[in-house]
Amino acid sequence: MSFDTPLALCGPLRQPRQMLQEQEYGGHASIHDDAMAEKLGFRAGPIEGPTHFSLFPPLMEKIWGQAWYERGCISSHYLNMVVEGESVRAFVELPKDGATTTRAWAEKADGTPVLEASVSLGDADGPTLLEQRMAALRPPGKLLILEDLKVGMTGARDERVRMDPDQNIGALYPFSLNQKLAAITENSPWYSDAKASPWGRAIIPLEMISVLAEYSSREAQFPVKGPAVGLFADQQIRLIDGPLFVGEDYVLRREIVALAESKRTESYWVKTSIFDATGARLVGEMLLNHASLKHSYAGYADLA
Repeated sequence: MSFDTPLALCGPLRQPRQMLQEQEYGGHASIHDDAMAEKLGFRAGPIEGPTHFSLFPPLMEKIWGQAWYERGCISSHYLNMVVEGESVRAFVELPKDGATTTRAWAEKADGTPVLEASVSLGDADGPTLLEQRMAALRPPGKLLILEDLKVGMTGARDERVRMDPDQNIGALYPFSLNQKLAAITENSPWYSDAKASPWGRAIIPLEMISVLAEYSSREAQFPVKGPAVGLFADQQIRLIDGPLFVGEDYVLRREIVALAESKRTESYWVKTSIFDATGARLVGEMLLNHASLKHSYAGYADLA
């Protein structure tokens, strides 16, 4: 080639749906509720960050084929919220020949950045975006909402989860897989038709792996003070021995791997390891930065 110009794949503009309007946790509505979002200074309830992950598999399959669903990783820092009615598209920079990691991002129609990410396959060339971000974290000051949390703290018990097509997942995710597939930005027969899937079983979409790994999170019993409204600030999903299957039992184990603070938030980073039903074979991992909004906690300024 006569040029070394970076080139990128680009997906079409899509309008993701807001499906967490009725979400509830800790006895109160979430930031995805319009009234709660407006109370906190946002113009409407934002669409949950991992919803945008569905924009990427068509591009990743083009680059790395079927292996992406078995050993792929997306490592994302969320930049700007998206509300229903706005359009978003995904970009992935084409990797150099033989490379197993590259850059990805998503933008609104007007170019506003939605997220930045690294995407990789298997044993990547160097750290992921979030591994770099975690390495750069500075120790937080005195925490209030998270003062009872410690790095290394683990969940109270193994959590047993599964995702059936019409399963009621609960108050944290008030929709089923089939309801999500009716609204998902990029659908595939592999998500619902076992005969169409190369693995002979329907696979869980990338954005719904986030739901699988998070819907039972209350069972971890991490002592976070509240009520306080939280959001996802950073998120990484890594498939190790995938894909993950619809109707399959899995075991989750959680560990707090970092604590952090910004002007507006207190954050705890949780690594959720996803094992097969026996609890012996690691099939995937999720790294999630839960950010609690300081001003949503009653009396925070006075107490701090």
